[in-house]
Amino acid sequence: MIEVDRNIMKKCGLIINPIAGMGGSVGLKGTDGAEVLKKAKELGAQPKASVRTVEALKKLAFLREKIEIITCPGRMGEKAARESGFTPVLIEGISGGSTTDEDTRHAATSMKDRNVDILLFAGGDGTARDICEAVGDGLVVLGIPAGVKIQSGVYAQNPVRSGELVASYLEGKTRRVVEAEVMDIDEDDYRAGILSVRLYGYLKIPFKKTHVQSIKCGSPDSERHDQEAIAADVIESMSDDVYYIVGPGSTTRPIMEKLKLDHSLLGIDVVFQKQLAGKDLNEKQLLEVIREKKAKIIVTPIGGQGYLFGRGNQQLSPDVLHHVGKENIIIVATKQKIHGLFGRPLLVDTGDDSTNRMLEDHFQVITGYHQRIVYRVAF
Repeated sequence: MIEVDRNIMKKCGLIINPIAGMGGSVGLKGTDGAEVLKKAKELGAQPKASVRTVEALKKLAFLREKIEIITCPGRMGEKAARESGFTPVLIEGISGGSTTDEDTRHAATSMKDRNVDILLFAGGDGTARDICEAVGDGLVVLGIPAGVKIQSGVYAQNPVRSGELVASYLEGKTRRVVEAEVMDIDEDDYRAGILSVRLYGYLKIPFKKTHVQSIKCGSPDSERHDQEAIAADVIESMSDDVYYIVGPGSTTRPIMEKLKLDHSLLGIDVVFQKQLAGKDLNEKQLLEVIREKKAKIIVTPIGGQGYLFGRGNQQLSPDVLHHVGKENIIIVATKQKIHGLFGRPLLVDTGDDSTNRMLEDHFQVITGYHQRIVYRVAF
């Protein structure tokens, strides 16, 4: 256990990966690599990591006179810190213009050398890997989820929870520190519909069960029967005047297989009159397909984490969700997946507070053929 002295000025490191998450809404499943980033920008992707960081820093505002923010120039932290009312201390050796993974590692190493009390960073699994490579177990860190791929257990549930947990740790109210997994997937495989997850190491994080997300769990083979039963139920209920937006996941896959439709396991597809109306669509394409039409979303939570929206399906944006309406969201999950949450609610982290609040409710969940439960959704 790490003790936190309440009587001295605390130092909070801050690193933002400014391009994290830009590939999500445009259907690119990540932004690793210059070519993918270029394509994301061409498709109209907008950076969101800084906005999410400001959400987190607002929860630290009451500690402005007691903590020092140490960060990078420009978009890698300075801009968000100043916007949040802090006067940050800037590290040297980074331009603040276009950034690289080497910049992230350099910044993290510098903050370790400065003995920051905690390092808060915004990004996805690639960013967590860079932090892990730079500091190992030499720092307590916490991630603000801002990427497309959030497989790792080093992130808080959402930006607000990130800020709350860092504040609690710096005040000495949260004292428990645990090792959490740093996971990542190969984006090229991911875009090809292959999900291959690898453990890269561990980082120390402050732990509060209500604030930290769980590591993603895959579906065991024993769930296949229930997945088939769910698929039969959904297909039986399909209406010919409705466009069905089918989200990614192993629980939704049998729906497409039973319909004998070509589909993208890890993308967003659209079905109309039991035929494929769109495959692996981004946010803009989805809105074009469903404009002035009746639509429903079929979505399954991520196993272990419980996220419905905001993890790996950012194409289902606030605009898409408001167009469809929460009454037209069909949640499917096997009993095993629900039991694996141990009573925790299903989660949403859409990046828009009003959308999150709209979705905070109790929903029916299809768990088998003609089998339903009511389960809480929160953020």
